[in-house]
Amino acid sequence: MTYKKQAEMLGDPMAVRAVASANGMNRISIIIPCHRVIGSDGRLTGYGGGIWRKKYLLDLEAGMDK
Repeated sequence: MTYKKQAEMLGDPMAVRAVASANGMNRISIIIPCHRVIGSDGRLTGYGGGIWRKKYLLDLEAGMDK
């Protein structure tokens, strides 16, 4: 999932920054955990706990598939 895709799903493709901000303030990420949301170019962007922690969580989850 990307911030852009979420904005499009909400009916406002230009609201990428608002979507990212809302994701960042969400304290209980149940449907789409905010560490799983990436930039539309595939890069890891914006995470309140730091990009290094976002990468760690994604790597940890990827390892659970093995």
